[in-house]
Amino acid sequence: MAKTDTSTFEQKLFKSADKLRKNIDAAEYKHVVLGLIFLKYISESFDELYDKLKADEYSDPEDRDEYLAANTFFVPKESRWGHIHANAKLPTIGQTIDEAMEAIEKENKELKNVLPQVYGRANLDKTSLGELIDLISNTELQAENTKSKDLFGRVYEYFLGEFANAEGKKGGQFYTPKSIVKLMVEMIEPYKGRVYDPACGSGGMFVMSEKFVTEHQGNIQDITVYGQESNQTTWKLSKMNLAIRNINSKFVAWNTEGTFLKDAHPDLKADFILANPPFNQSEWGVDILQDDGRWKYGTPPSGNANYGWMMHMLYHLAPRGVMATILSNGSLSSNTSGEGEIRKNLIENDLVECIVALPKQLFYNTGIPACIWILRREKANHSKEVLFIDASEMGYMKDRIHRDFTDDDIDKITDTYHNWRKSENYHNLKGFCKSATIEEIEKHNHVLTPGRYVGIEAVVDDGISFETKMAALTTTLKIQIDQEAELNNEIATQLAKIGFSL
Repeated sequence: MAKTDTSTFEQKLFKSADKLRKNIDAAEYKHVVLGLIFLKYISESFDELYDKLKADEYSDPEDRDEYLAANTFFVPKESRWGHIHANAKLPTIGQTIDEAMEAIEKENKELKNVLPQVYGRANLDKTSLGELIDLISNTELQAENTKSKDLFGRVYEYFLGEFANAEGKKGGQFYTPKSIVKLMVEMIEPYKGRVYDPACGSGGMFVMSEKFVTEHQGNIQDITVYGQESNQTTWKLSKMNLAIRNINSKFVAWNTEGTFLKDAHPDLKADFILANPPFNQSEWGVDILQDDGRWKYGTPPSGNANYGWMMHMLYHLAPRGVMATILSNGSLSSNTSGEGEIRKNLIENDLVECIVALPKQLFYNTGIPACIWILRREKANHSKEVLFIDASEMGYMKDRIHRDFTDDDIDKITDTYHNWRKSENYHNLKGFCKSATIEEIEKHNHVLTPGRYVGIEAVVDDGISFETKMAALTTTLKIQIDQEAELNNEIATQLAKIGFSL
């Protein structure tokens, strides 16, 4: 039996679903589609266990405790996909789905206030909604085994990325491109312990951490995720995203005040921290937090929260923990309002382990280049050293405006980092990587821009002398100048024929 091309399948599914969008904005439509995918997933997971319980004469398939014990969501009769699909062609289908979502929330407290109830809105064409239900019903989204359940996660993740792309800058607020998240996770390797993201968006850092553990034959039960998000609709996306992956989101919190003003996990000391906080965030509450205990290395300026995010994460980092965060490139060199002093303190306290310069156009919400900071309290083999990696020219243009990393790019960066950490098979490579001492960094006034340290890649000598190259170039130039003169004369001649002169 031929293997299904899941990538093509996901793309086809998204294109078909997007055709039904009509006049609805992607920002609104994503909740409609992702909510239905989630409903289909939990309904099929429920049906799988329901059939097993029904076949067992000693079990009651309608006993919700049976589903609780099996870590499966209990889906009441009016919310099951069969009921939804049977009513897909009725004009009341929007109300039917909203009621189904409400009933699921009542039965499963971890989904309370999470599921979208937007299907009864007047601007949502009910014929298109019925066609969307048919589309999802006729796919290969089955929950018969672990692999097919993973397909739900991949479809959900693919749709998140496509909606983020369609929304542009707004999409970047809830979605970090997959290859960047993969790079960060592969670098810090969250095998076991507490994983924290203080600006968790739709939960991509947690999903990739789970993938990392399973791909390396680890046990997903060995990691616990902690997160916080200030945008409620984005938080809802994350709760569904994690539920489809069967990742416990008990400690993924939402509040309107945000991470700085209302820390949802004040006592947490995380083993791994992964984050893509808002770039260069202003008006973030420093006036209220002037003497906050998190500002151990200096008070961040009111006009830019970059170092506020970094110190918040450091505050929550366990003694042997490691953190990776994405910040704008300005964080590497800015001396505005005390930022240079904070950076100096971080360097001299030997907390900065690695800086990776990223290419432009990786993100949906900004075209500016960014960087990855990796900070660690215990640096083992490289005390008083920082590894600089310049990946600013890596990647490929996956479409007209977005760049992406290949798996080979990710492998090259992560292998360089891990080899350096282990002091095995690592060499400085001009134009790409350099292990610099703190003394060297001090000579650069504590600026951490990788290009200053790695230098420019050496140009391979082709063996042709400068004089020979110049002779060839000037010959070519002479031919082009002569051709230009001929073309100018021809243009003048043709214009004169119709009564115009230059």
